Amino acid sequence: MSSFESALAEAAAFVEDSLDALLPQPIGPEARVLEAMRYAALGGCKRLRGFFVLQTGGLFGVDRGSLGRVAAAVECVHAYSLVHDDLPAMDDDDLRRGKPTVHKAFDEATAILAGDALLTHAFALLAGQHAHGDPFVRCELVAKLAQAAGHAGMVGGQMMDMAFEGKEPSLAEITRLQRMKTAALICISCEAGAILGKGSPQMRNALHAYGQELGLAFQIVDDVLDEEGEADQTGKAVRKDRARGKSTVVSVMGVDRARSQAKALAEQAVRHLDLFDKKADFLRAAAGFVIERRA
Repeated sequence: MSSFESALAEAAAFVEDSLDALLPQPIGPEARVLEAMRYAALGGCKRLRGFFVLQTGGLFGVDRGSLGRVAAAVECVHAYSLVHDDLPAMDDDDLRRGKPTVHKAFDEATAILAGDALLTHAFALLAGQHAHGDPFVRCELVAKLAQAAGHAGMVGGQMMDMAFEGKEPSLAEITRLQRMKTAALICISCEAGAILGKGSPQMRNALHAYGQELGLAFQIVDDVLDEEGEADQTGKAVRKDRARGKSTVVSVMGVDRARSQAKALAEQAVRHLDLFDKKADFLRAAAGFVIERRA
């Protein structure tokens, strides 16, 4: 195992432990929705967004307890988005991370409520004093995550994704969709460490740009895996985009050109890290991981 793989595994375990500790236990008459929250958020993933929070926070010497809380908040938002995206009213998926989706394991109403609860719990985690001692930092984290998750980010991107089904949007429209739906949450994951560490505007802009380029590369690779991957590797259904008439970078450019585009975006993302020297080597390695992954 390489040093990067070890760092990624260690971060995944740390974020998993943080989530386990910070998610409510399923007790009381509301236990079913709490169980569904934990089912959706815990287990079976590399925690790449949490990894970005930990790595960027490490650049500024941010306390690990604070980073764990913020990483857990970001992962709660990510889990919520998957729960809702998988619903029959949206992507109608039966499999996620190699196990039944939340609405299949529980029911649709519970899945909706679990997603709602995960989203709101994320903001509670950021607003609490344990996230950071400075209330202005906490407020900025809340505002940035809300922007990434809402109409200007993931929600707007999902709306565009559904609106474009059966149509032929331009490559610029597809890129905007992917910047909102996928890259926005990766951006705040990368910028969060600099917000917590009160980094300079130059450093924050560099990490934001790194996250945006890498987020776009991540989505292109996802689209390639949907076209060429196998469900037992990806942990979710494949060939969905073609079946639903979705236009992606892959459908517009073809697999080979899309792979080249993802590689170019990842290389561009890495260049934004020049001012951090060797301290950002794991972030540089993450760019290679994103474009080479098989799940």
